[in-house]
Amino acid sequence: MSVIRTFTITVAGGKFVIDGVSQATVTLAEGYTYKFDQSDNTNGTHPLAFATATDAAGGTQYTTGVTTNGTPGDSGAYTQITVAASAPTLYYY
Repeated sequence: MSVIRTFTITVAGGKFVIDGVSQATVTLAEGYTYKFDQSDNTNGTHPLAFATATDAAGGTQYTTGVTTNGTPGDSGAYTQITVAASAPTLYYY
C-alpha cells in the first residue's frame, strides 16, 4: 500500500482546515491511499472520520479501509484511508 497524498489538517473555528483551506473539497479516488496528518495541536478534540452523507447523520459513518494512529493533536497522529473499489462518494467530518 503506497500513500499517494498526505494532507495537513488543522482546525479553526471548529472546522477542518486542509492544507490551509477551510472546509476544502477533497476528491478521493478508488484504489489510492490518503493520509490526513492530525499532529497539529488544534486537532486535539477533533477526530477526523468519513461518511457517505454530507451531514454525517443517520449512521452513515464509513470505516472500510480507514486506519488511525495516535490521538489527534499529538505528534505522529493521523487518519488514513485506502479507498475501496466501488466506494460510495465520501465526505469527511
